[in-house]
This record gives sequence, structure tokens and C-alpha cells, in this order.
Amino acid sequence: MKTKIILSSLLGLSSLIPMAAQAASLNGSELSLAWAIPFAGILLCIALCPLLCAHFWHHNFGKVAVGWALACAIPLFLYNDFQAASGAIAHAMLGDYVPFIIFVGTLFIVAGGIHIRSSFAGTPMLNAGVLVAGAFLANLMGTTGAAMLLIRPLLKANENRQYKMHTFIFFIFLVANIGGCLTPLGDPPLFLGFLRGVDFFWTVTHMFMPLVVATAILTAIYFVIDTYFYKKEDQAKVHSGEKTPFAIEGGINFLFLAGVIGAVLLSGFWKSGVHFEFMHVHFTLEALCRDAIFITIAILSLMMTPKAAREGNQFTWDPILEVGKLFFGIFVCIVPVLEMLRAGDAGAFAPLVAMVTNADGTYNNEMFFWMTGTLSGFLDNAPTYLAFFNLAGGDPAFLMTEGATTLTAISMGAVFMGALSYIGNAPNFMTVAIVQERGVKMPSFFGYMIWSVALLLPTFFICTKIFL
Repeated sequence: MKTKIILSSLLGLSSLIPMAAQAASLNGSELSLAWAIPFAGILLCIALCPLLCAHFWHHNFGKVAVGWALACAIPLFLYNDFQAASGAIAHAMLGDYVPFIIFVGTLFIVAGGIHIRSSFAGTPMLNAGVLVAGAFLANLMGTTGAAMLLIRPLLKANENRQYKMHTFIFFIFLVANIGGCLTPLGDPPLFLGFLRGVDFFWTVTHMFMPLVVATAILTAIYFVIDTYFYKKEDQAKVHSGEKTPFAIEGGINFLFLAGVIGAVLLSGFWKSGVHFEFMHVHFTLEALCRDAIFITIAILSLMMTPKAAREGNQFTWDPILEVGKLFFGIFVCIVPVLEMLRAGDAGAFAPLVAMVTNADGTYNNEMFFWMTGTLSGFLDNAPTYLAFFNLAGGDPAFLMTEGATTLTAISMGAVFMGALSYIGNAPNFMTVAIVQERGVKMPSFFGYMIWSVALLLPTFFICTKIFL
């Protein structure tokens, strides 16, 4: 699954588990900005360490993530009520992180077992077609599933291209983020809205045109850029290589993907009424069944996928291990930040919250979009969506009708702007890890943001003026 951060994407459908019902909770209104230091620290490490101390970071990023997690968790226990601190950390780990890893890991395993053999060359038309197809496919299998399914065939098609970094940047824009805006299956924030009463097809009707406009603009820009670089390529080299008939290996994993989708829908529609608490975290039977189905599907995929399919994909565990380690630290460090955000105008982020309301008390929909989006680019987009959903009143009946523009703004911001940074959504990180594993150089953290700010912000400005 807005790493947005986290991202990613998503409390990665940890949003399928309701927010913790804690006997005592942290009071975000009493937390100062100093509590955001560990979160800022881990973000800066992710951004700067690969540039300043690449060798150290490669071998120790997991230890660094744990270090920042402890720097956040220990003070929480020392300076807050023990029950409140333990409940907050338990919710972050058991309610959010574990379901997130199970969901993202399952999609990583299943999609990694589908190998598309072909002799396609990475022409501008083919690459643009993959980006558009992936953007719409993300609504059926989630941004993580679509990204993991298509990134390897795209890498294969462009293996003889000299200029290809930009292709994978646009892949993150469109497939790993913007494409997941049409259904609650696409991205965790929308599933949060679904769980809270937003109709399943509301997003299809209200987000379709924003998706079309954003995708059309970015695809057109991509096509121009890729055409320019394609003309500079050695054409004989681009189209060289052994001709391989089109074939799909590991096709059984499409059934497993359907199983993942079914499990997500099951946990959303089925209300068992069976629930219990453990360490102040509220669990439901449907959520536990969903996670059990995910684990079962992952095991079956590993057992039943032909070995040649994973070998063809050069499948390794490194990308998901990197996500798991870094997001462990992120999920812990974000705890006080989210509590301050949820405190609204009573918390340290009150000046930001005030920006979404006009002087006459009406909602400033443009600011809802930009505030939700900006925070979703660096926090997890699922809780950010929920915070602004509640700030807009939290009444799905109102937000789907009179407040439809406000809900559209929140939905667009949470999903679209996960593309602003590598840490904006989980599939961003996983895509970068796989691409770099194949020897393709990707921009640094800030290098990527030069691309995203230059290309995405004007696109989002246009969408703001048209739809908000």
C-alpha cells in the first residue's frame, strides 16, 4: 500500500481495520512540534543518506530506521501516559504496519510471479500505452498490484534504450499513484472513505474526468519527452535482441489477484459483528479473515508459480525488505504527527487547518486539495485523507451530495499527490528499488522532486481550476 509517508500506498489497506479503539489516547493538542523531529529525521535520512553516504546507507538503513523509531517511541512512553503511549504504538504496529506489510507483500509476491515474455521494443507509443493501461488497471488491483505487474515488462522493453530514466519517473506518476483514483480498490484513502459510508461507485463518477485530464496531460508530456530521446537512440540497438513470442508465464497468479480483490471487498461489505481488543487495538473478524486470505494467497503463489516465471522477472526479496524496514520506522515516527493533525485547530498544525475554511465558514475546496495533497506527499495518504474527511464534517451523506466538490478535492489530493516524492506511496519505493536493482539509474530523492514539482504541480493546478 500515500507511503504516503506513507506511504505508500496506503496505510496500505491497513485502512481496512478501523481506527484503534483505545482506552486512552494521545492528546494531539498537547503535543508540540518537537514531537515531529524523529519523523523529520527519518525523512531526511531517506533523502540525504543515499547521496552523502551511500555505502553506509545500503548496509545500515534498517538500523537507522529502528533508531529513529526508538527516538520517537521512548520519549512517548517517558512523557505521556503509559496506556496512551502503548495504545498509540500498538495501533501503529498491529493496526497499521502489519496489515500494510501483509497486503503490499502479497501483491509483491503475486505480481512478481506473472512474467510477460515478449520482444516489444520500448518505443514512445508502446511506453505511453503501458502508462495509460497501467493507470486504469490500478483501479482493479490497486496501485501496488499494477505497478508490480507492469514494471518488469516495461524494464524488459526498454533494456536496450540508453535514455529511459524518465519513463520510470512517469510510471511512478501515473501507475503507482494517479491511476488509483477511480475505485476504493485503487488506493487506501478511498477505501477509508468507502468504509465510512462513501458509495463504492461515487469515486468512479466524480473522479473519472480528473483522472482523464491528469493522465492526458502527463501522457502527452511524456510522449514528447520520450520521442525526443528516442530519436537520439541507436535504433538498431533499441530493436535488437532475440525475438520471443508473446507469452504469459505464471498465469495462475491472475486468479490470486482476483482473490486479493475479493478479500478486500469482503472486508468492506461483510459486517460480522465479531470483534475484540488486544493492546487497545480493535480487531474485527472480517479484517482478520482478509489478512488470513492474503497470507494464504501469498503462500499458494510461492508454491504454485512456475520457477521460470520468477526467474524471468529476476524476482528477489530486496525491494519488499527495503519497504518493510523503512516503513517500520516511518509508521512509528508518524504517530505523534498524526495526533497533532487530528487535533485540528487545537493542535500545533492549527495554522494549516485554518487555511481550508473561508471567512464565511464555507469550505475552501482548492485549499482542501492542496493541503490534503501536500501532506499526502510526505505523510501516509490514508490517515491524511481521514483527517481532512473528518475536518469537512465526516458525514458521507453530505459529502457525497452538497459537499461533493469538497470530497472530490480531498480524494484528488490524497491520491494524486502521493506522486510528489518517493515516500508518498508504497509502490513508489518498490518501483525505484526494482528499477535500480536492474541497473537503471534513478534520480536522488530531491532529484525526483525536481521532476515532480516541475511536471505535476502545473498539472494539478489545471485540475484545480477545472474541477474545484
